[in-house]
Amino acid sequence: MTVSPTVATAAYQSIARMGGEASAASGALPSAGNFSDFLSDAVKDGIKTMKSGEQMATGAVTGQSNIVDVVNAVNSAELTLDTVVAVRDKVVQAYQSIMNMPI
Repeated sequence: MTVSPTVATAAYQSIARMGGEASAASGALPSAGNFSDFLSDAVKDGIKTMKSGEQMATGAVTGQSNIVDVVNAVNSAELTLDTVVAVRDKVVQAYQSIMNMPI
């Protein structure tokens, strides 16, 4: 699977925003936090984005949402899904590389 530059840029900006929100909230430089907490927060943010896209699509079907907002929410959900799939593929690839290493 090839990741387009647009998807990669959006993923980078999303991660940069998460880091910016954390440092702005704490009022200090970002610290070397727990990786599992970071990963958990990223997954929760991705789930929230996907749910928002689903709700906006449902609102469009019922005629309660603006089409521009629906397109933006669905596009954001698609970018999130593409990023999650790309990360999953890299994790599986890394796991397979480790398993193929000679002992």
